[in-house]
Amino acid sequence: MAVFLLLGTNQGDRENMLRQARIQLQQQAGRIIRQSSLYESEPWGFASPDWFLNQALVLETALEPLPLLSVTQRIEAALGRRRTGDEYASRPIDIDILLYDDRIITCAELTIPHRRMHERLFALRPLNELAPALIHPHLKQSIASLVAACTDRGTVDLIKK
Repeated sequence: MAVFLLLGTNQGDRENMLRQARIQLQQQAGRIIRQSSLYESEPWGFASPDWFLNQALVLETALEPLPLLSVTQRIEAALGRRRTGDEYASRPIDIDILLYDDRIITCAELTIPHRRMHERLFALRPLNELAPALIHPHLKQSIASLVAACTDRGTVDLIKK
């Protein structure tokens, strides 16, 4: 199965944190078959002087969505993330499942496609680099169309190819 993930970090050595997350994902979840450039973005939904470094990945995995979620949360914890209950906060690493093939999943633990990805330029720009023609399974629009329609005006800069 092809899964699109978004990595984000705004604490510590951000590039190293993304590298460590990619290594752990390949060891525990599957094979990374593509990865976007690195993008720097201002915090979304909360104030912080520490900007995020984001990267989208395409992961080939045999894991079903909920076991994959468990793996991503275990990796986040191993890399220092402590969940406080506050959805928007600084963090050493965040691994979001954006899309899982063309599945639509809504349960208490997980929503796929990610419920707010179409509102977040920091998620859409790296995803658009990898798959501009990909159709969002719920909204029935291409990722390129979602980028064009996104009302998020936060800064998202390409910093490293």
